[in-house]
Amino acid sequence: MSFMQPSPVKYACSCGILNPINKLFFCRHCPKLRCGFCVTHEIESHFCSNCLENIPSTEARHKKNCCANCFDCPCCQHTLSARASTVPVVRKSEEAKEAKDGDSKGDATPPVPASSKPSAVPTTKKMYYLSCLSCRWTTRDVGIPDQGVATGTWPDNECLYQARFNALVEYFQAVVLQEKQEKLEFIRRKAPKQHKFPSLTDRTGLTVSLIRRQIGWNDKAPKAKAVIAPAEATAEVEGLPANIFTEPLNLRNVTTITQRHSQPADQPTAVVSLYPQRRSLWIKRSLRCRQCEHNLIKPEYHPTSIKYRIQLFASYHVPEVVMVRCEQPLVAGKSNAILLKLTNPTMYDMTIRLLTTPPPEDPQLSTEATRVVKEEPISSSPLLKAVGITLSRQNSTREVKRDVIDVSNAEIVPLETDFVLSQRDDSKEFDEDVQLPTEEPKFIVWRKGNKVLLRLQFTPAEELPGSTQVVLGFYMQYTYVNTVNNTPEKREPTTHALHSRVFITAGATEQEAN
Repeated sequence: MSFMQPSPVKYACSCGILNPINKLFFCRHCPKLRCGFCVTHEIESHFCSNCLENIPSTEARHKKNCCANCFDCPCCQHTLSARASTVPVVRKSEEAKEAKDGDSKGDATPPVPASSKPSAVPTTKKMYYLSCLSCRWTTRDVGIPDQGVATGTWPDNECLYQARFNALVEYFQAVVLQEKQEKLEFIRRKAPKQHKFPSLTDRTGLTVSLIRRQIGWNDKAPKAKAVIAPAEATAEVEGLPANIFTEPLNLRNVTTITQRHSQPADQPTAVVSLYPQRRSLWIKRSLRCRQCEHNLIKPEYHPTSIKYRIQLFASYHVPEVVMVRCEQPLVAGKSNAILLKLTNPTMYDMTIRLLTTPPPEDPQLSTEATRVVKEEPISSSPLLKAVGITLSRQNSTREVKRDVIDVSNAEIVPLETDFVLSQRDDSKEFDEDVQLPTEEPKFIVWRKGNKVLLRLQFTPAEELPGSTQVVLGFYMQYTYVNTVNNTPEKREPTTHALHSRVFITAGATEQEAN
């Protein structure tokens, strides 16, 4: 199969969505398959993909998730490069400076003739501008002056509605702060008071502030609510320019939709109004299981590293099923056979069995045990304890068992018995020893290392019309050795009997001959 084509073999995760094995994850604590919707996505770090500078989250939020040193071309969205150019600069000579100083002091020194020494020395200075190596766009095209340093302070295109945006941000920040204060005040008033009357033996004495707090009044005067002027709709629209119907239209001077969306502040219609855009930051994200909140994917912190500190991909723990071919053309109602290659990616032997009905659940992995919510108190405030509010960290979601929609339209013949997949051993691939022939079941075609090619018989449904995709569905039960200890009592690896629902698209049925 080509990498550009979709995989014909798909697995069903715990939420009932079908995905190829390279898009699935495996949680060793549950242990179950997880897809992109079964995990929570968290941002680990922000970095620039051009200069590879690692930026903290607070600084990235302050810079609006843009790099301060790198810019993108507004025409083709490529990275702009700084180019140097020499500019002649006229600098006054030392004699001219001394003569100017002598005139200011009133000295009677005779002036030096202009023909003897030059009054100015020509020099050159390096100036920098941004240029695109792809479309040859430069900052000089829009009239941006050159800078004296390569990382100069390039001007940004000012937004006409920036003041309105700032006012809206300040207004909603004030609203959120006011709602938070009202919530805390409501909790404080609902809390039972420790004493019915104010204590007269307090070291600080009875003050007005103490009495006001104990009777539920605020120490300070209530602040006025934030008010902002609402936006007003207007029917006035700028008219078209006078030369739009007289002069011919040159599409090279008109911006495209992509160029306009790159500058959402003003969305210019002319190419001469395009300004360089700051490069957006990239992120490294980690994935966490929604049920047990353990990390499934955790990358390295440094931007130049492509390794993972935690990588629980399904292809490292679940046997991989690869479709090889069908022995005969697919005909509705006619028996056929398909060749499947199974690979064991783990370091332990696996016992695999293909079933048509769901196998019984492993008693060690009962649903009740996996739904236990572990609460960890994170606050010891006496006020919150008196109210009865406990801030505890618990699971964000509960796992809801969802049935997989059966899309198979062929009936398979279950295998007579189970078979064993050997553990993964990379040294065996370079071993030249010939394997001795052993007695294998009839459905196994060949075996080499941790790979097995088996023959599975099936029959497409008789009512299938021509050019219909034939889908095979079965349950693959396998043994998995879990090396993660969820409890301190279990110190040795435990073996679980897991199963996955697998669907294979064998191909399209042939057209009936007229």
